[in-house]
Amino acid sequence: MPDAARPLLLLDAASLYYRAFFGDKGTIKAPDGAPVGAVRGFLDMIAYFVRERRPSGLVACWDDDWRPAFRVEAVPSYKAHRLAADGGEDAPPALGPQVDIIVEVLAAVGIARVGAAGCEADDVIGTLTTRAVEAGEQVEIATGDRDLFQLVRPGVDVLYTARGVRNLDIVDEPRLAEKYGIASGDAYADLAALRGDASDGLPGVAGIGEKTAAALLARFGSLDGIIAAAQDPSSGIAAGQRAKLLAGLEYLAVAPGVVRVLRDAALPAVDPALPRKPADPAALAALTERWGLGSSIERLLAALADPEQAAG
Repeated sequence: MPDAARPLLLLDAASLYYRAFFGDKGTIKAPDGAPVGAVRGFLDMIAYFVRERRPSGLVACWDDDWRPAFRVEAVPSYKAHRLAADGGEDAPPALGPQVDIIVEVLAAVGIARVGAAGCEADDVIGTLTTRAVEAGEQVEIATGDRDLFQLVRPGVDVLYTARGVRNLDIVDEPRLAEKYGIASGDAYADLAALRGDASDGLPGVAGIGEKTAAALLARFGSLDGIIAAAQDPSSGIAAGQRAKLLAGLEYLAVAPGVVRVLRDAALPAVDPALPRKPADPAALAALTERWGLGSSIERLLAALADPEQAAG
């Protein structure tokens, strides 16, 4: 398969290393007894994606700001339930040190990692996806976060990991239609605003669930169309639905700006090219020995060196 036909692979890094962390449950240890299950699991996921998807390039997209101010100002409850006493994210104590190791390993291997000030990884992914589409490239996004379904369009698929990396749900436009009854990624963003998302502290419109939201979108075309219908007594919208939507107008005025990912974040320069050999062999060898990463590093380097052969 020529490189031009292969997709750019964008990793929602936090989604994947959290999955690795909770999947391991602290059983995998470094030689000194420190937990490294999230590190090894994350590296094994990358190796698997490179072998099976054979991307043209790869970027690990990072949360430089997990709760950006512009989203909190719009909806103060946004991720508020995840706040720790110090104002940071209430993350498992054993995970933070492993994230630091992942950062070092990615640098030593030479895998691109990029974040942006004041932005979540979703915004990085949205921006890189937009740039790639404009350049005529295909994109695959690896994540366990449904929020990124909004980026689905022809040439852009989401590798949804809810059932595991080896049991991916490939979310494209036909899959969105099958699963949610909507036609596009843009429609998914509208559905998400209406429905809300308790895991992100987004209340949604009270009394408007996923099926009702999808039915309204099918009938009125977009969130703007639904709002216009709710405000028009002659639109034929059910009285109960109209009352719920009108009660939620203040929320709906700001929710799309929270739900929709940025497409134009200010990103540092990034080279997504797959490293065929380690960028810093000495640093990688030291990290491998220090943290007991041998087999995971071997699998990753083998996949990166020749993804065609590894996939066969």
